[in-house]
Amino acid sequence: MNRAIATGAAAAICAAAGAAFLVGGMPRGGSFAAQPVVSAVAAAERGEPIYYQDPDGKPFYSLTPKTTADGRAWRAVPAGADVSFDDPEDAPAETRAADAKADRKIKYYRNPMGLPDTSPVPKKDSMGMDYIPVYEGEDSDDGSIKLSPGKIQRTGVRSEPAERRAISVTVKAPGTIQLDERRVSVIAMRAESFVQKVADVTTGTRVKAGQPLMEIYSSAIASAAADYLATISSKTIGSNEVYGRGSRQRLVNLAVPEGVIAAMESSRIAPVTVQWSAPRDGIVLERNAIEGMRANPGDVLFRIADISLVWALVDVAERDLGNIALGQSVTIRARGFPGRSFTGVIAVIYPQVNRETRTARVRVELANPDLALLPDMYVDAEIDTGGSAAVLAVPDSSVLDTGSRQAVLIDRGDGRYEPRQVKLGRRGAGYVEIRDGLAEGDAVVTSANFLIDAESNLKAALKGFAEAQGSQSTEPAAGGMGARP
Repeated sequence: MNRAIATGAAAAICAAAGAAFLVGGMPRGGSFAAQPVVSAVAAAERGEPIYYQDPDGKPFYSLTPKTTADGRAWRAVPAGADVSFDDPEDAPAETRAADAKADRKIKYYRNPMGLPDTSPVPKKDSMGMDYIPVYEGEDSDDGSIKLSPGKIQRTGVRSEPAERRAISVTVKAPGTIQLDERRVSVIAMRAESFVQKVADVTTGTRVKAGQPLMEIYSSAIASAAADYLATISSKTIGSNEVYGRGSRQRLVNLAVPEGVIAAMESSRIAPVTVQWSAPRDGIVLERNAIEGMRANPGDVLFRIADISLVWALVDVAERDLGNIALGQSVTIRARGFPGRSFTGVIAVIYPQVNRETRTARVRVELANPDLALLPDMYVDAEIDTGGSAAVLAVPDSSVLDTGSRQAVLIDRGDGRYEPRQVKLGRRGAGYVEIRDGLAEGDAVVTSANFLIDAESNLKAALKGFAEAQGSQSTEPAAGGMGARP
């Protein structure tokens, strides 16, 4: 019987048997008669229709001619129109052996369950399953493996050429907002003083440079001011700047504001109290000045910070340190402002790794024009470490990584696949850089590569087992001829 006709007839018989429940119901007597099946096979051999299908394409079949409710005849399906998707390897051993004789030679048969057992002739295992033939060329010495078109279709094997592309690698890390240490100022007395008056300024108040903060009285400042005015007002030495320079420097050493000194020079009057003003624009972080209090030298009365530029201190994992460098752009997203991002650059990579968290601290400088970012605010950083230069890359899914060895499967065409060891580079955006082992344009398997790898390992093991059996079978003959002592 022609193989295609027999296959089509078998499919039609199974389809018609299943359709009997849908179309005609269970035959009388509770079982199917054998005669319709024999008739269908005979019809297939004579080239007649082997079954009939619903004219609308519905999954209804019949072994005999039928008509629809509106009088249309069911479509006759001959053997040549019945399509089979069977893989030649899934056919019975006898059929495969017959087809193989006309094409290529069978080298041996392997165990269908993957056991290290081969046979030079067709046989069955303990469960009645046929051994699978291995043809010449399927177990080549170059380590490649050949799959049938049916197996490639069922396993979903896909290939993609290796191309040059820019790989974008993003390092993500948490962090906090901190003050720029260079933009923090404190107001402290350098001599014993008394606070006479405090302006309407509290902790959290935004102040401008030169804005009055308090008035203080200090005997040391008053004495230095009187000495300076006496020097510059003297008729004898007042016109000589050299004599007044030392007295003026004494006021500067007491941290008297420059504006107060200039006012004294123009008015030639020593003030009783001195007005202290804000040294910079910023926010009052600390106010300790209280009217009437005594301030000892070194006591901090005000602390003011400019937060128009802040730092984001980010903890980067140790494994990512090799991908970051000074000057890289960083995107900062504050958890308090969903959907908003801030852009900065890496200014400092601190030279120490935290032994508990295995992270290194990175300083990112951020512009904060609207003062939205506040100290100690939690943020998430994204560092773009990818370069603009294109590198040879393949999809992540194409790499078979055992930990100590990385390989890809090369699609050589005609169902043949070859394993190739490669050296990897950076990973990002679903791709991995190939530094050695591939050339641009090489087709690599991107899906079902683990199945191909398993098939390759199985066939390599079976081949080695078969060769070992062959060498053992020749040893007694060689010994009989005197080759062995």
